[in-house]
Amino acid sequence: MSKKILFLPKYPRMGASSRLRTYQFLPSWIKAGYEVKVSPFFNEFYLKEKYKGQGVTKSNVLSSYLNRLWILMGFWKYDLIWVEKELFPFFPAWAEWVLSKLGKGYVVDYDDAVFHRYDMARRPVVRKWLGKKIDGVMRHANIVWAGNSYLGNWATKAGAKRVVILPTVINPLRYSFKEYTSSYPVVVGWIGSPTTLKYLNEIRPVLEKLSKELDVVIHVVGGNRGWRFDGSLKLIQWTEDGEVFAIQGMDIGVMPLPDDPWEKGKCAYKLIQYMACGLPVVASPVGMNVDVVVHGENGFLAKTQEEWYGYLKMLILDGELRREMGGKGFALVKEHYTIERNFEVIKRELSGK
Repeated sequence: MSKKILFLPKYPRMGASSRLRTYQFLPSWIKAGYEVKVSPFFNEFYLKEKYKGQGVTKSNVLSSYLNRLWILMGFWKYDLIWVEKELFPFFPAWAEWVLSKLGKGYVVDYDDAVFHRYDMARRPVVRKWLGKKIDGVMRHANIVWAGNSYLGNWATKAGAKRVVILPTVINPLRYSFKEYTSSYPVVVGWIGSPTTLKYLNEIRPVLEKLSKELDVVIHVVGGNRGWRFDGSLKLIQWTEDGEVFAIQGMDIGVMPLPDDPWEKGKCAYKLIQYMACGLPVVASPVGMNVDVVVHGENGFLAKTQEEWYGYLKMLILDGELRREMGGKGFALVKEHYTIERNFEVIKRELSGK
């Protein structure tokens, strides 16, 4: 009889974190002989409202809570329960505690510093009652899968039984090294969601200056069409099927981030995507970015506006440097940041070997 796994992601496939941490691994689980059931907390309608910046429908949110409760009533049917972040957002970790005492317990997965949503919340009542909630979720879990060392260290301090670093990775079958040409304009690109476009504002003055001084166009994939930019700009709608093609249309990938607690939990997925297509990168030295970018080899780490300008200009003007750095980044991703590599780690840790 095959083993059964219940995956409880936060979002349906449309949500980036759930797509990358849960859904893209499902074929591997099925091929390995497991029977899987996936029950996201929120639905696509909720995500569409969120990405449009609209207020979410309260009845939809309430149904999400009720559906999760109903699914958990059948916990005993599964050999493994895999939780993304938490079972019930903005609710005490009572359900996690119950699961830890009954049946086989659960494992929990983090690719964001979700604990800061509570311990740094604006509302004092949230900080008081839920500030240590995620610590409890981590402590009760059989295993904490952490997307980077910042998240892993937090889990260890929270008293987690086992902590395994599991970076966010790509499916290498979907990515390939882009074809390099010497043609202009040079494309500096960014990929993300409307909710993370705010990070690109960190370097907007630099990008505007470069687009006016040099033959450069800025590509923004998945951002808000209302984003203001004084320069040569192309906005591209994100789709799962088209994201690799969109990245391969870039020459340089960027990932600016502020050096804040929440951003330290980011898992550098943009950089991994860029490198999987053979792009050199420029990124802020924040969180996991410093683990992925080997400064001066596969890209540059830029702290100041002057550094951003200087490194980007260097890459824009030197096509051979772009190709060389892109090749080194491509090799790094193929070796360390693939589904196959992560799945082997997961199977080894679950078997206790």
